[in-house]
Amino acid sequence: MGNILLQLLAVVAFCIAPARSDWLPGTATFYGGADGSGTMGGACGYGNLYDQGYGINNAALSTPLFNDGASCGQCYLIICDYGKAPDWCKLGKAITVTGTNYCPPNYDLPYGGWCNATRPHFDMSQPAWENIGIYSAGIVPILYQQVKCWRYGGVRFTINGFNYFELVLVTNMAGSGSIVSMSVKGSCTGWIQMTRNWGANWQCLAGLAGQALSFNVTSTGGQTIVFDDAVPAGWSFGQTFSTYHQFDY
Repeated sequence: MGNILLQLLAVVAFCIAPARSDWLPGTATFYGGADGSGTMGGACGYGNLYDQGYGINNAALSTPLFNDGASCGQCYLIICDYGKAPDWCKLGKAITVTGTNYCPPNYDLPYGGWCNATRPHFDMSQPAWENIGIYSAGIVPILYQQVKCWRYGGVRFTINGFNYFELVLVTNMAGSGSIVSMSVKGSCTGWIQMTRNWGANWQCLAGLAGQALSFNVTSTGGQTIVFDDAVPAGWSFGQTFSTYHQFDY
């Protein structure tokens, strides 16, 4: 009777999730402590993940997933692969996490450790990981897929830099969650193409101080939004500006 019940639960778990053919295999560990506080900051540049709209359900991505920062902000639905580790997986449980950090290879370990240069691996916040795995396992096999991100409110722009260097951090992005291209226009300039500096930070070399700023942003899902006058004239470096626009894909 018990085995039959487990089989039924497994069927239900996969019926409420996307088709199995959409899932990709990987592995997952956890870090950051029981409260996840150690996951704040990270290689995407988000800083306080609560303030920026991402919260505790986050993960550091291995090299093939992180993609030099291009995957920052993307969302992944993760389940423990119960068929491979029935003693360590929580059957029928799933969690969606946002990629907010980079998990680099550790070449002091064989083959670079779990986050080696070829393995799809998620080093998740401990609270997120414990939704799908038994704590004592430490690492579990998983199935994952990229999914749509949902955020509260609009996209936000934080203006850092100095003088003729603008470094713009883009946060709280829904839809595909990440950016493929971005440009900026001052109230006295045309459109200026920006480049990724690191993580979710985009840069340009222009004297834009004192001008209202507009942004043209294209998501990795292919949606383009023009944020007209997202930053008013008179802005200062270090300020964050919220918008009323959000991505669907």
